[in-house]
Amino acid sequence: MTLQARLSRRGFLGAAAATAGATLLPATAFAQTTPANAGRAASMLAAGAPATPDLSGLPGVAAMGLGSGKPLVFGHRGASALRPEHTLAAYAKAIADGADYIEPDLVSTRDGVLVARHDAFVNETTDVATRPEFASRKTRKTIDGETHEGWFVDDFTLAELKTLRAIERLPQLRPGSAAYNGMFQIVTFEEIIDFVAAEAAARGRLIGLVPELKSSTYFASVGLPLEDRFLAILAAHDYTRRNPVEIQSFEVSNLKYMRGKLGQRANLRLMQLVVDLPVPPMDVAKAGGKLTYQQMCTPAGLREIATYADVVAPPTRAIIPLKKDGTLGQPTALVEDAHRAGLRVEPWTFRPENYFLAAEFRSNDGPAARHEAGSIAEMQRYIATGIDGFFTDDPALGRAAVATV
Repeated sequence: MTLQARLSRRGFLGAAAATAGATLLPATAFAQTTPANAGRAASMLAAGAPATPDLSGLPGVAAMGLGSGKPLVFGHRGASALRPEHTLAAYAKAIADGADYIEPDLVSTRDGVLVARHDAFVNETTDVATRPEFASRKTRKTIDGETHEGWFVDDFTLAELKTLRAIERLPQLRPGSAAYNGMFQIVTFEEIIDFVAAEAAARGRLIGLVPELKSSTYFASVGLPLEDRFLAILAAHDYTRRNPVEIQSFEVSNLKYMRGKLGQRANLRLMQLVVDLPVPPMDVAKAGGKLTYQQMCTPAGLREIATYADVVAPPTRAIIPLKKDGTLGQPTALVEDAHRAGLRVEPWTFRPENYFLAAEFRSNDGPAARHEAGSIAEMQRYIATGIDGFFTDDPALGRAAVATV
């Protein structure tokens, strides 16, 4: 088993939930963004000072974690069960279906622009393999312990990537989504922020962002470190300076670095992603450390995570594991232990197809069939453990799952 396969959220079930009714504050209540002060904001962030006062608790906007008291619904790569992942179409569908947050996984182009792709390897999610003009870019790389042969985001400029079109990663399971192949471009993080801000203004409700910094150790090794670019973008946009953002990583040192730069702000959380395996995060492994994800999920490990992060995000099966027959077993102590350490618990990822569901929630229609009632019921089993939010490929089903909470 390779490390990237272990760290991937592919093939896991998460949960679904939502908070509703928060209202976007008028821009007049906050410092305005101009080209001049955007640069100043970035320099302040780099120095560790808040770019603006923390105003997220003003009337009309509850501090993060308050509101309805229901779990948050995170649109995993958008509504990725229904539209090609990490496209504006996927994000738009997730927002329309009630997601509280949308997730852009962030990687870097050769010219240092942060774009939304699940990882550096772009064969599975773009039409690059059909483009003869890029045939010579095909190569072989090992990233996060997994070797791929094909095309990689850091070998393309943004302008070149913009000529590609997104495709569905799981066409056999999601033919409806595959029908949208070729319609949408790769989008930058800044384009996503602008889109979310526009949607929030049009809908009159907060829409959070839950970006993940992907393969930080790898991108730093090729001269394209993600963190300072990411922080500068947060600082330059009024929306991300004052509205909900949760920053994810499977690595540790980058979260600690960003906590040092960002400090504690009511509109920001840091999320430590983990897997339930005895393997180290990539940055720990590179530094010669011995800390494993399994150790991080112990009571002592969770207390250490709480010194720099606000959320622990395990795979769903670390909360309720599967029995040998594929049905759900008994909940572990992870949620209780994390809450005792002061951490929120926001697992990944629920998916609606029979292929991904626990055995008792599947229909008899074959592995590729969607089973919405079964997916909702499974999410409700996880919600009952006390989770605070969850990632789902189908936010509408997540919303339905929390409707009775």
